[in-house]
Amino acid sequence: MKRAHITIIAAVVAALGITSAVNVTNANEGEDVKTVAWYVANIQHARTQNQTCHDNPGLQSSTNCVNSLHALEITFKGGN
Repeated sequence: MKRAHITIIAAVVAALGITSAVNVTNANEGEDVKTVAWYVANIQHARTQNQTCHDNPGLQSSTNCVNSLHALEITFKGGN
């Protein structure tokens, strides 16, 4: 009986792990993610993206918001 419980618990833990991995993978699929380097090369887009992120606090932790802000910081500091 104990072996059956352990097997069930292991299966549930594995299923939860797979579900979490799929959710993390799907989180960025709907978003056209740009890199920091792309934003540095396209600084006007970085400014526009940063303004969008500033206007919508729910987006501030998105990859594009983080990357555009980092690109603006690099540009402002002169690449250092």
